[in-house]
Amino acid sequence: MPLIPFNPAHEWRSSGRQPVLVFTDRERSMGLVVDEIVDIVEDRLKVELASGRTGIIGSAIVSGKATDIVDAGYYLSQAYADWFAQGGDSSGRALAQKSALLVDDSPFFRNLLSPLLSAAGYHVTTAESAVDALRLRESGQMYDVIVSDIEIPEMDGFAFAEDVRRDPRWSGVPMVALSSRAQQSDRDMGKEAGFDDYVAKADREMLVSTLAATVAQASRQSV
Repeated sequence: MPLIPFNPAHEWRSSGRQPVLVFTDRERSMGLVVDEIVDIVEDRLKVELASGRTGIIGSAIVSGKATDIVDAGYYLSQAYADWFAQGGDSSGRALAQKSALLVDDSPFFRNLLSPLLSAAGYHVTTAESAVDALRLRESGQMYDVIVSDIEIPEMDGFAFAEDVRRDPRWSGVPMVALSSRAQQSDRDMGKEAGFDDYVAKADREMLVSTLAATVAQASRQSV
């Protein structure tokens, strides 16, 4: 299995044991090479998304100590570029020509989600606001799916979806909402505004599977 060092400056050992964290999904495995495994802890974490370091999501309190939280998705994608593609290589090929517009005012989440969607087979365009996204529509750009945060400035995601559905140029483009608020009432508001589905912002695996299902359904309806 491929071994990816957590520390880019890692020096490989010529003898002895090497601590490795193993991730397995379906038929694939990868090892994240670390200096030491201190402990195994099961806990619910409140992660502060404030890290500027590549490969780190942010920090949280673990067993009473401030701890950096590793972005496992970053290292999984280094081992296999299509790790998050659903259904293996055949699904990756099916999505190879699909384009996605990602609308989010947070540079952190744009940088977090863009590689994830690219690894799943999408050509990704990003916009910092709904206003910027609508400028892309005015310039004639077309996309297979639109992913939009709900909490964005100037025009929130609900108003953005309503605008998209009113205009025939993008009215048929499937839309998936992202939000840190994912109660049923929020989902209902999203559906009413025009979103096809609604995903909790932190659930990246669900985002990829939801996009695949949404795009597939839109393709079947257009046939």
